[in-house]
Amino acid sequence: MRGVRGASQIDSSAHISCVPRSVDETDPIETDTTLRPVSDAVYAGLKNTPCCLCGGDDTHTRIAVPPRALTLMKNGGPISWRDVVGTVTLRFCADDWELVGDLAIEMDTHPLSRCNAAHVSLDLREDHEALLSATKAETDQTELEARLEREAEATLDAVDDPYTEERDVVEAIVVLRALEELDVRDSPRDTLTT
Repeated sequence: MRGVRGASQIDSSAHISCVPRSVDETDPIETDTTLRPVSDAVYAGLKNTPCCLCGGDDTHTRIAVPPRALTLMKNGGPISWRDVVGTVTLRFCADDWELVGDLAIEMDTHPLSRCNAAHVSLDLREDHEALLSATKAETDQTELEARLEREAEATLDAVDDPYTEERDVVEAIVVLRALEELDVRDSPRDTLTT
């Protein structure tokens, strides 16, 4: 880990996360990323992410999609979706959220092919192969995908309930259409016509 600031102080079993250096640090030998230990067993990805469609910082609404949906997004190819822990969070600005809502509710589709995977929030498992020179078993995402599918179907079944929010309906449609496009789910009945 030569050239990485603080690397000599990290225990080989420690969990790390990347933290941007401050602007006033100008050592040309060091990289633009500093490593620091974190307490959890996962890499904590960006939490305050911009709109995944336009890149704007002022976000309005967020939704969660299954990790496999990263493969449908721009710049999603290099991300190992099998190492993602939990869901992937997408954030949208107010203008783009209106478009996403129209796509989901009016056209029964999702905007994931236009979303930038570099602007999502996610958690990655620690990399045992890099830290400990050991191989790790592939993560099985089917349980998470099945849970998200059940929750999305339940949301669409309750679409007429006054407590069902539009955000939940849009998220449900995006999740179900993404799972269908990924061949994880068969195309079922028509889900929503409002």
